[in-house]
Amino acid sequence: MSEPERRAAAIVDVGSVRRNCVMLADGLAGGARLGAVVKADGYGHGAVECARAALAGGASWIAVAAAREAAELRAEFPQTPVLTMGALTAPELEIALDADSDVAVWKPEQAELAAARGLERNAPPRVHVKYDSGMGRLGERDPDAVRRLIETVAGDERLELAGFWTHFATADELDSAFFDRQLERFTTLVELVRADHPGVLVHAANSAATLRDPAAHFDMVRCGVAIYGLDPFQGDPGDHGLEPALELRSYVADVKRFASGDSAGYGRRWRAPAETWVGVLPIGYGDGVRRGLTNNADILVDGRRHPLVGTVSMDNVTIDLGAEATVDPGAAAVLIGAQGADRIPCEEMARRLDTINYEVTCGISQRVPRVHVSSERPAVPVPRSE
Repeated sequence: MSEPERRAAAIVDVGSVRRNCVMLADGLAGGARLGAVVKADGYGHGAVECARAALAGGASWIAVAAAREAAELRAEFPQTPVLTMGALTAPELEIALDADSDVAVWKPEQAELAAARGLERNAPPRVHVKYDSGMGRLGERDPDAVRRLIETVAGDERLELAGFWTHFATADELDSAFFDRQLERFTTLVELVRADHPGVLVHAANSAATLRDPAAHFDMVRCGVAIYGLDPFQGDPGDHGLEPALELRSYVADVKRFASGDSAGYGRRWRAPAETWVGVLPIGYGDGVRRGLTNNADILVDGRRHPLVGTVSMDNVTIDLGAEATVDPGAAAVLIGAQGADRIPCEEMARRLDTINYEVTCGISQRVPRVHVSSERPAVPVPRSE
């Protein structure tokens, strides 16, 4: 955006998504496959465009949370395996199965419902039995009940036992021993399931577990945040060879001279301590720039950081340009991303909001157009510990 063609835009480099997937796929142990998680519109990056880039980078599966997400992806990728991971009502199950998506089950009645729906279509639904090894959300906690359900599914000609899986609660906490206990619980069942059902696809690792421990790779990993170049450990993505794919941009719509004591925004929550220039950007919480960033963020203009001052409103924010500002209306502004020699990573905004990078990108509203570009450069392999 060298010129203010739009009030705000999220620029998504699908070339970065592709290279992140190349790097992740190259680092998988034992021939494991890469599943690209593109739920929530690709974590705010654009599901279809990012799925296409992920598949070009070596992903062989697409994973989503909701049935309508599966339907959207199936329309674009008719031959790619799709897994719907979330809970499904009976009408949602119909949508997922119509989209030829694999589905998750963890209760006998869910398996029976899937079997009945599959019988109507003359095609056995492919189901993945979920074990709650410690996440405490969806899944069956009792390992004996999990094994019984696996045998029920495997013995029902109306169903196909396609997968066995779990999800980690603390993989992103490097000092957490609970991750190791979950992995041990799951591995114990994996050995029994594989002995009886050697063709079942076993998967457990999210992005953090994928980067943390090759023992969690099994037959497939499910990477979400990492494929978009966000750090699952909330640090520097570059430490793991990841390239952030998204930049959030706006522009300076007006520049105003402030005398000492002049205020900006609702509630006069900032007053100029001395004479200064203030820039107004036409972006606000209606676009996903959270109100918690009031007096609590930096924005890049002309390659320099300028503090966000005053209350974040629905459609505008204000920044302190300094007493000797040379910024003119129309100047490009970067809220997330790089400009000049500086960069404001998504993780920085997340820390200021006391949240995680996932929530920041998912929170960019649909009012902000996603502009997909594709940079071309080779992926750089990152050495990994064995």
